[in-house]
Amino acid sequence: MKKEVIVKWKIRESETAAVLQLLPGLVEATRNEKGNLFYHIFQSETLPNELILHEAYESEEAMALHRATSHYQDIVATRIVPVLEERAIHLVNQIF
Repeated sequence: MKKEVIVKWKIRESETAAVLQLLPGLVEATRNEKGNLFYHIFQSETLPNELILHEAYESEEAMALHRATSHYQDIVATRIVPVLEERAIHLVNQIF
């Protein structure tokens, strides 16, 4: 069953530029994962240190595999999460 996720990151302002530089590699690697349906990152127009990630995977297993990849572990878990002020993860189901 398809798994869709919406994530909000609020980055420490002093770390925003560094995080933004990490994203192209993360996006490319994630979009090439088997089971990834889409992976989009949006930046707030008014608060540049706030990002929204919208991602979808073919299954729970594909989503779990994403979190286990070396690029997720290296970029997200090791380099991005430690500089976040806020991180909210929402598993969602499209109803309309």
